[in-house]
This record gives sequence, structure tokens and C-alpha cells, in this order.
Amino acid sequence: MQIHPVGTRALLIDLPGLTAVMDWHAALSAQPLKDQVDCIAAATTLLLTFETPNSARAAAEALPEFRPQAQRAAEPRTVDIDVLYDGEDLEEAAAHAGMSTEALIDWHTSTEWSAAFGGFAPGFSYCTPANPERALSIPRRDTPRKAVPAGAVAIAGEFSAVYPRVSPGGWQLLGRTTTPMWQSHAQPPALVQPGDRVRYRAVNSLPEFIADDTTAKRAPARLPRMEVLDAGLLTVYQDLGRPGRGDLGVTPSGAGDRASAATANIAVGNPRGATVLENIGGLCLKALTDTVIAVTGAQARVRLGDMPVHLARPVLVTAGHTITIEPPTVGMRSYLAIRGGIVADSELGSSATDVLSGLGPAPVQAGDIIGVLPRSAAMTDAQLTNPLRVTVQGGTTVGRLRCVLGPRDDWFSQQSLAAFTSTEWTVSPDSNRVGVRLLGPDGQMTIERTRTGELPSEGMVAGSIQIPPSGQPVIFLRDHAVTGGYPVIATVLEEDIDIAAQLPPGARVHFDLVGENRED
Repeated sequence: MQIHPVGTRALLIDLPGLTAVMDWHAALSAQPLKDQVDCIAAATTLLLTFETPNSARAAAEALPEFRPQAQRAAEPRTVDIDVLYDGEDLEEAAAHAGMSTEALIDWHTSTEWSAAFGGFAPGFSYCTPANPERALSIPRRDTPRKAVPAGAVAIAGEFSAVYPRVSPGGWQLLGRTTTPMWQSHAQPPALVQPGDRVRYRAVNSLPEFIADDTTAKRAPARLPRMEVLDAGLLTVYQDLGRPGRGDLGVTPSGAGDRASAATANIAVGNPRGATVLENIGGLCLKALTDTVIAVTGAQARVRLGDMPVHLARPVLVTAGHTITIEPPTVGMRSYLAIRGGIVADSELGSSATDVLSGLGPAPVQAGDIIGVLPRSAAMTDAQLTNPLRVTVQGGTTVGRLRCVLGPRDDWFSQQSLAAFTSTEWTVSPDSNRVGVRLLGPDGQMTIERTRTGELPSEGMVAGSIQIPPSGQPVIFLRDHAVTGGYPVIATVLEEDIDIAAQLPPGARVHFDLVGENRED
């Protein structure tokens, strides 16, 4: 057993194998450690996240003496999944396995699979052959796809799984199914649970896909306050997200720049975690009744009608008047809070829009009516400062991110680590709420690994900096996948994720290591 720090608020525990992982997971889920938020099982690791750095340090000191009891295996349930084997990677995967496509399909359908653990996305269940002698090892793609279609049946390493929704991914695609893998209104919401037996059946056609029941998303009564005239490039609802649900494959999500979201709420007298609008590219609203709003985040011109207003200040908007947030000049995301607290459809206890999994309310569109809770709030606060923490140099947004090495820095040489910290990286246009993709100078600089082969999928946190085989770093943001299979060279401090969320395409990024450096 080996413990790796993951930033300052999480620990990754290496264990001998899946059986040990499940024993540890069962014990620490039943009796969590002090301030433990999440406990995420993977093939050979367990990820524990905590509310504070002090709690993570205390856990790291206590866990070496921890000895969980072995868990009793329950009688497995069998789940049948119909598959149309027409995947884009079928021939490539067969070549990796040294067999024909027909033989690969026969192996996949004749193997009885056992669901080991959930992760990556809601309803994504990692399955291994129930008979280890049936296992094959198929490498992931060198460069993950930006969008894998919902229902894609895929393999990677020794695992097989179904992508429940459209999401990025690097697994080899064998085919597709229309069997719903996740339904929020169901109990449990994931079709395949740890311990279940899964059988894939080859078919020549598939029935129509049945979408998740929208009754899972519910909202209490609300008072209409504003009408959306222009939603900009992207406007979504955000709050503090869904922490502690990693076992379901549900990432915490929530506001990208939490300090800005909290400041907007405090300015108008709302609780810090009330729902706000997170906007990219401009926003225009018309007040339906007299109300008070505040805008924070990216440096952008905000107008009440034609009159400019200050960021982080409560502003009275009378009925019929408009509030406009223009596209930012510095930073990426703006936050708008309305006095009383915005109300939106909720799912799994949160109104956060998770762009990776599709949980939460749909993005805001022109014509939508924004409502608030029918209750009074605390006093407004006009003495706040906008907490934006990026700067401008030569007309370009620049951010410095503090990070802690690991947990998989041992996959890289000292030379690669030095290149990682000394390089001025540029944010790629392909970035979003899931992750910030980085490019080196002239798009050529890459970080080379010293190890070959595949890293078994393991838990990830916001701030994890993955290095895929392409060598171009990716910083996970709030809507990151729960698990990932590329080594994490370093982890951005929780306090600096707000900075990463404010880096637009073309921004320059510097990494500053904190804590102890590795000694080879």
C-alpha cells in the first residue's frame, strides 16, 4: 500500500488489486474519515477527497495502520446488453489483439463480464472478465476523441464499458447499444452496479434510444424576475455542485470560478452557494419586476441600459430595463446573481449544469424566464472587490497556477518535469468546462513519458493535469470525468482552479510547483 498526495485535499492509495480496493472502499464508505467527501474505487487504487488540507494530511498519517475486513460477495445480478458491432475502432482493436474482427466480436460476446466499479461518467461501469484467463489487454487511443457518442460500447486495458452519454474518451469503440445505462429517476440510477454480471449480445439492428426521464429534474416554485434576451456563447446555471457522488460516476461540477460566484451572491444578499448564471461571450437580460443583481468574474463592461455599472456591486434594475454583460476583455467567465437566489431545475440535489454528463438544467436560451425563490434575503453588500486573479501582458491573458507534483510524476523524467514547469503554455480553443487543453510554443512542445504501457483508470479531481500520449497537458476543470487513464504529472491547488477557469483560448499559462520536489 502506497499513498500519494493529490494536490492538497486528496489522497490516491495504491493497493495490491481489485479485491483489496473493494475492501477498502466498503470500509471507508461505511465509516468515512474526518471531513471525507468522496471515496472512489478503481482497478488498483482508491481516491479519497477531503474538505480541507489538514484533514487530508491527518488521513495520510492514519491510513498506513488501516486494515479493513474482507467483504462478503453478494449473489450477482445478470444484465444483458444488445450490441450492434459496427464501431470505428473494431479493426484496430482486433489488430491489437492479434485476431480477426469476427474473432474479437466472438470473444467479447462469449466472455462473462463482472462490473467492478463505476466512474468516468454517470452510468459508466468498468467491467472485467469474470474469468481472468479470458482477459485481453487493448491499449487506449493515443489521442482521445473529443466526443464519443452515447451508447458506444468500448474496451481499453482489460476493461469493457458503455458510454452512457456523449463525452470525450480514449477507449477503442467496438459497437453501440441503445440500452439506457443511466436514468436519474431510477433507484439505483445506474443500470450496471458493482458486482453485476454483464453479457453482451450481438444483434443486427437496435431499437430506438430511450432518453432519460426528464421528471428527474425538478424545481420549486419561483418568482419570475428576468427574461433572457441574448444568452451569448454559453450561459449555464451553477451552484456548489454535487460533491460526494463519485461512486455514481457523478463529478462535483459547480461554478468554474467559485470565488466569483460566491462574491456575486454575497453582494446581493444571497447565501454563498446559491445558484447563479455562468456566462461566456456576453449576456443580456430584461427585468420583469424591480430586482437587484450583481456581476463578477471576467473583466467585462456591464451596462444598465446605457449606463456602466461596477463589477461586484449590487445594482437595482427596475422593471423594463436591461442589464447587459459584454464579451470579456480579461478572463473567460462572468457570473450573475439575482437577489433572492435563482431557481432552476435540480438533479441529484443541485442545479449545476454538468456539460460532460448532461446532468442538471439545460443551458440558458434566449426567451427563457429566470426566476428566484419567493423569500427575502440578507442585506446587500456594496464593499466587495471582484476576485478575478488573471492578468494581462501585451494584450494576452496570463495565469500562474500553483500545483503539487503527482500522483504519477514518476512516469516522467526530471527533464520532462523541468520542461513542464519552465514552458509557457497556451490555452487551446478546444478547451471547455471539462478541461483546459494546453499547447506548447508553436504547438510543438510535448511532455515525454519515461514509462510505456497503460495506466489503469483511477480517480481524478478538478486540477488534475493529465499527460495523454500526445504529450500535450490537459487541466481538468469542474466537469471533469470521475476517473481517467492517463498519468497525472501534477495537480493544481483547489484555490487556483478559479484561475484556470478564467483562462480563455490563447491565454498563456505558467505552472509553479509547491511542496516537496521529487528526488530521483
